[in-house]
Parts: sequence; structure tokens; C-alpha cells
Amino acid sequence: MNGIRPVDPITHELECQSMKLAVLAMLVSASLCFGQEQSDFKPATSNVLDAQYPKVDSQSRVAIRFKAPDATHVKLNFWSGPKVDMEKQPDGYWTVTTPPMAPGLHYYTLNVDGAEVSDPASTAYFGGSKWASAVEVPESGAEYYLPQEGPHGQVREVWYHSSVTGTWRHALVYLPPDYDTARTRYPVLYLQHGGGEDETGWIRQGKANFILDNLIASGSTKPMIVVMANGYASRAGYQVPDLTGKPFGSPEMMKVMQERMGAFEDDMTQVLIPFIDKTFRTIPDRDHRAMAGLSMGGMQTFQVTFDRLDLFSYIGGFSGAANVFAMGNSKFDTKTAFHGAMADPAAFAKRVHLLWIGVGTDEPERMRSGIEGLNASLDEGKVQHVFYESPGTAHEWQTWRRDLKDFAPRLFQPAGPQTLAAQQKR
Repeated sequence: MNGIRPVDPITHELECQSMKLAVLAMLVSASLCFGQEQSDFKPATSNVLDAQYPKVDSQSRVAIRFKAPDATHVKLNFWSGPKVDMEKQPDGYWTVTTPPMAPGLHYYTLNVDGAEVSDPASTAYFGGSKWASAVEVPESGAEYYLPQEGPHGQVREVWYHSSVTGTWRHALVYLPPDYDTARTRYPVLYLQHGGGEDETGWIRQGKANFILDNLIASGSTKPMIVVMANGYASRAGYQVPDLTGKPFGSPEMMKVMQERMGAFEDDMTQVLIPFIDKTFRTIPDRDHRAMAGLSMGGMQTFQVTFDRLDLFSYIGGFSGAANVFAMGNSKFDTKTAFHGAMADPAAFAKRVHLLWIGVGTDEPERMRSGIEGLNASLDEGKVQHVFYESPGTAHEWQTWRRDLKDFAPRLFQPAGPQTLAAQQKR
């Protein structure tokens, strides 16, 4: 029989059926896994009403879908994240799913055949000096920036006329939960936005009101008023020169920055602070007044507070200190900086209750190394301060939300908050 064993038809049929069942089981299993993966995506909380995309899954991946049936090329641009080509589908939609992203609010735009556009499915946020899209990627287990059951403060809009700028200026003011029922006076934190953003950023993007609500409810933080002003100011009659072709750091650019920062400082100290003290129940002295800001707002904070230590005793720089403390490769000198305000560390600690600086560990190298260098210089000069690092976040809002969460509880505390802060330095 040539060594070939005859095949039993019944056995062969059973084996075929067994193989078919195994393949079918594999397909069903794969289908279930695929279905579970698909169903794990949920519309982002940052979407406009009823928009199904962008979506975020439990692995922090983001799925984007954009309708452009006549486009030939669409690219997704997360400002601090993936920059990837999208794939056109037969129905005219372009889609892409990103790798896992860090938690927080991420700005993005879409490039459609060379034109930068926003995603109409996303809420528009003012950032990068324009209205842009953004997607909120939840942080697992973190609720400190989300609304919770319990008392909530109010955010009010105010307008004031500035004798410095010659214009009406706009600000947002957070009032703690018991402001309207108590007759108490409150300390004030002036909290500044970053470059390319405006006074709405800390509420709409940063969720500062919810952060303060939750911190106050926990008992860890003193109830306070928070003022968020527009960081851009020009003196009455000043015309900003044409800076086309002038790189950042050029003498022309630096002159304009200094002029506008000076105008902002004068508007804050000569107009805004008196207006706030007159309009709201504040405790109008330096021991109950703080200032902090992110990025450009951090730079402004250091200029304003160190120029006017008669007005402020709490100082916070969120990813912003390096721009003002270390120009180029120069080392920050605690003996000479800011007219020698820190030359005597012991005297400085008595006068300034808190000096706080923070940075995200994934921020651009220039920013991170600058602030780390500042921290090292303050250590070397024995200047008491707090240095906080936000793990795994870049130059984005989750870094600054965490900064505020760490910074606010240290404000306006009795009996030696600077000493406590130094002991808790990170």
C-alpha cells in the first residue's frame, strides 16, 4: 500500500468540523475583544454638545474624526503631543487614533491641505493667541479638579477702567463658597495665565474654581478670593512696533516685552489691586496678598512681586521662572538678583512667607533645565523655597492644575508657613 494509510471518512469529517469550530471560536473571541476595545472609547468631556468625537479610552488614547470629503491630506497636530497624518475613510471622514497620552487638557488643530483649522466637534479654548480645539484626557483617580458635591464658589466677571492703558479692562474673580453669607474679609491670590491665553484660561482650561472649591472643602486651604486678570497691557497711546522677522530674544522683541510688562505691572499695582480692595471684602495688606502665574504669567509674577514686596508676601512661578531669572546661559545669582532682595536669606524668609517654583518633568529641555537651575541656585544661596515637579506632564494645563493644588494650601497659613514649606520641599 506504499506505506500510505487509508483515511477513515468519519474521522476526517470530525477533524474538519473540529478545526472549523476552533477557527470560529478564534474569530468570535477576536470580535469580542475588538468590540470591547471599540466600546471602551467614550466622548471627551471637552466636546461640544452631543459630539461623539473626539473619544478617549481607558488607555488614554484619543480617537479623532473629521469630515473633509474633498480634502487630499489632513494632519492632526497636538501642540505637546502626536503630530500624525489622518486616514481618509470611504464616507469622507478622516480618522486617527493616538498612542496613550498624558492626562490633562491638550490643545490641537488640524491641517487640511495646508490650512490650519479647529475641530468643530471640540469646545473652543483661547490658546496660542487663537481659538483652538482641545481634548480632555482624564487622570485616573484624580478628582481634585472636577466638580464635587458640596459648597461651590462663584466666578464673577468685572470690568474696570485703567488710567494706565486708557481702556476698559476685563478680569474674572473667584469668590469662596461662603462669600455671600458671611461678613468675613478674605486674603487674595492674583493668578495669571500664560502667553497666548487670556484671563479666562484658569477657569475654562485650568478648572481653578473647582480646585479651590475642593481644597477649601477638605479644610486644607484657607478660603480666599482669586483674581485672574488679562496679562496683556499697553500704555495709553503706545503703538506696538512691527516685529515681523524679529526673532524671540532680539533687542527689538525684548524692548517691547519690557514695555508691555511694565504697563501690566503698573495696571495691576496702581489700578487693579485698589479696584479689587474697594469692590470686594479683602484683607488689604501684603501678608494677605499672593501672586502666581504660569509660563508668561510666572515671569510677570516675579517681576511684579519682587518690584513691589511692599504689596506681596507669597510668590509662585508655575513653569515660568526661568525666563526672568536666567537669561541665556547666565547663572542666577541670589546675591544680586532683584536688587539684592534675597542677598540676606534669613531676612528674605521673614519678609516673604512663601517662594514656590514648579515644572513638569516632560517640559521642553530649555524650560525644565532653566527652572531646575534656578532651584539649584536658590539651594546654593540658602533661600528658603518650595520646588515641585509634576511627574509625566509637559508645558500644559495638567502641570499647572497640579501646581495650584500644591501651592494654594500653603497660602495664608498661621505661624511660619515658609518653614513648613521648606520642610516639605520636593
